[in-house]
Amino acid sequence: MEFRELGNTGLRVSALGLGTSHFGESPRYRREIFGFGRQLFGRADSTTDFKSCKRCLDTALGVGINFIDTSPYYGLTQSETMLGRTLIGVPRERYLLATKIGRYGNNPSDFDFSANRVTRSVNESLSRLGIEYVDIIQCHDVEFGDLNQIVEETIPALREVVKTGKARFIGVTGLPLKVFLNVLSRTQVDTILSYCHYSLNDTSLETLLTPLAEKNIGIISASPFSMGLLTQNGLPGWHPAPDAIKTACRRAVEHCHSKAISIEKLAIQFATSNPRIATTLMGTNSAAHIENNARWLEEPLDEELLREVEEILAPIKNQTWPSGRIENNH
Repeated sequence: MEFRELGNTGLRVSALGLGTSHFGESPRYRREIFGFGRQLFGRADSTTDFKSCKRCLDTALGVGINFIDTSPYYGLTQSETMLGRTLIGVPRERYLLATKIGRYGNNPSDFDFSANRVTRSVNESLSRLGIEYVDIIQCHDVEFGDLNQIVEETIPALREVVKTGKARFIGVTGLPLKVFLNVLSRTQVDTILSYCHYSLNDTSLETLLTPLAEKNIGIISASPFSMGLLTQNGLPGWHPAPDAIKTACRRAVEHCHSKAISIEKLAIQFATSNPRIATTLMGTNSAAHIENNARWLEEPLDEELLREVEEILAPIKNQTWPSGRIENNH
């Protein structure tokens, strides 16, 4: 496993990271959230399999993955709870862990970036995770909030959390790239987490790599499969992408299938190939998926297939969809 510097934090993170949005959920509880057009990351029930999550974590650590990302939003706190259970007995120095504050559901009332909620949220997360500190505490999906509040209240509150020793570094996450430019023009953070903007169909994150590097900000990318667009499993009904994007991605999936090659392999190899992106998060609770991804990173990228897929996806290249408040989108 390759390791890369995460901005100016001094942390060396694995090129592939483990996203735990699937921890603590049952697939039959996935549902569409009207009004947001986004998936609710599961809900816990009695069928949740601790053994599968434990195997996933142990396999990830075994192949060299050292960066883990979670949130109180995932599974409506159950991701953190399940992850905490799987981490029991694992030496703290074996992993770097990031969680989030600010987003606790999909309704407008479920977003709270106030200073008071920041403090409570961090304490609640640490209790669920069973640890004394997180390596990175992040403002979750800031496009759903007032960016003035994020800059003037939330981030200063996170700096106070760092002073207490309950977190080491702070970051912001979101879908629209515009929010990063807005926030970073007015304040300083240690990391950003961008998703769906460095994949086969969308590499628009490249436009921020130089400005972020100039500010010594660590770059975390997520969703190399574009939230399911680039998989053989069939597109989830909740996906917010326009039809043109869905159609083009389906053609790319079918093209790879016709050549007896998994588009997931090509997508993971491509997403992790840029050394300026410190780590790429892949969300799963499957040990087999972790093993496959780790193995694929050691195999050469099929450049000819990549060119063919890029040609198929060219008509919708870098097209995206809105998320959050209107004023926080492109």
